[in-house]
Amino acid sequence: MALVLFDTRRRGKHAFAPAEPGHVRMYVCGITPYGPSHLGHARCYIVFDVLHRWLEVSGYTVNYVRNFTDIDDKIITSANEYGVDVGQWAQRFIDTYASDMAELQVLGADSEPRVTDTIPQIIELISILVAKNHAYVAEDGVWFDVSSASEKYGQLTGQNYDDVKAGASGRIGSSGKRDHRDFSLWKAAKIGEPSWPSPWMDGRPGWHIECSAMSLEALGESFDIHGGGHDLRFPHHECEIMQSECSTGVSPVASWWLHNGFVNVDGEKMSKSLGNYWTIRDALDAGTPALGLRFGLLHAHYRSPIDLSESLIEESVAHQKRIEATYRASIRASSQVAINRQVALPRPDNESSSDLAKVLATLEEFGEEFARAMDDDLNTREAITAVIASRRIIEGLLHGSELDVQDTASFGTYAVAWLEETAGAVLGILPPRSTVESAVLEHAARTDAIRDEVETLIAERSQARDSKDWAQADAIRDRLAEMGVLTQDGPDGTTWDLENSG
Repeated sequence: MALVLFDTRRRGKHAFAPAEPGHVRMYVCGITPYGPSHLGHARCYIVFDVLHRWLEVSGYTVNYVRNFTDIDDKIITSANEYGVDVGQWAQRFIDTYASDMAELQVLGADSEPRVTDTIPQIIELISILVAKNHAYVAEDGVWFDVSSASEKYGQLTGQNYDDVKAGASGRIGSSGKRDHRDFSLWKAAKIGEPSWPSPWMDGRPGWHIECSAMSLEALGESFDIHGGGHDLRFPHHECEIMQSECSTGVSPVASWWLHNGFVNVDGEKMSKSLGNYWTIRDALDAGTPALGLRFGLLHAHYRSPIDLSESLIEESVAHQKRIEATYRASIRASSQVAINRQVALPRPDNESSSDLAKVLATLEEFGEEFARAMDDDLNTREAITAVIASRRIIEGLLHGSELDVQDTASFGTYAVAWLEETAGAVLGILPPRSTVESAVLEHAARTDAIRDEVETLIAERSQARDSKDWAQADAIRDRLAEMGVLTQDGPDGTTWDLENSG
């Protein structure tokens, strides 16, 4: 199945084909850094991180651009409230955003332009719009004349230019704009605010023009994918379309518009006024593991709203920990025999009498299910379901079969690769292999250090149980627990492992 993506503009799924074969140009609206990044930001950038990863896994070279709107009314207001330089205030939250994204394993973009570094390009773009009579100069700034491109109005939201005109009050207050639908391209300087010189007046960019300038500068007059949150469709992305296409004469500016759904908390849209507003740092500091949070935010189709309840978060954390434990167990199994001495695995075969051949065939099928889900408009929910099912199969063979050491090691190597190619490289819900390998080595060293003592205690406990000396047996069990040893009694005797094993 070829990759299909839902295009908001065309209101449907369409087979994805970049303008330049093998090369994808993608722009995603970044943060306005006036405060800590929240769970809505986390969802957006995790979603487009997975798209970025899947495109690359699918063989595309991706030029991924994600901007910073580092000058804005909200930044100025917040900085003034705290008596801090506007640039320093924005940088503070760019830094915390970068830290949050790193913990969530969101890969960096290829380019992260800032508005304050793009002022010349913004001024040039506005000049073109003025020259083409798509914008006009007023005392308080430069405004885009929406009536000059009314045919482009509402491409993403379906709003009709004439209907909006008929249903609106028409009030435009004391601003210099001619129509209530017109929007700001350049704002005249105000006392105490950062400003830049321009052909019209000292001032700063409006909100929408900056993304047009940065995307056109980085990706050209027409590119493949433009992404962002559902709330950006109107007015931000609608305005981008008008600005970009009217300045260049090229349409469409983006072939696919992708928008992720809202984050709800306990059934209501996350909002400061409702008191259910969570920053990423709030969630992590409350004890939610970063990869568990990432798992939870992917456990719904990206276009749907997701309801982050306490039960969903707990379930997501548990699933992610199990997948990570299986990954760790596979690495441990693989390390039992050097790679160059491992035996070849049998051919995958559902009809074979060999459990190993059957499991390999099943894992191949789950791999195909995973790929189909990802190709179907990035259906991470179904992809995760395939990973969870595969994890159970892998665990069953590693711990419930009679494989010899060489077959176990070879299968462990296969399982490591399977998990890394799906849960790791695409979904990003596995820690780095180096981290897990270090934990495995530490586990092995801790195990070796106490092996003799533990096995002596287990033998003594067995004798006590045979003698019905339950008090002694319980005392030994408690001693083992104090050492961090987990025991499991079975028909073939007692097995043991360490808590939080590598």
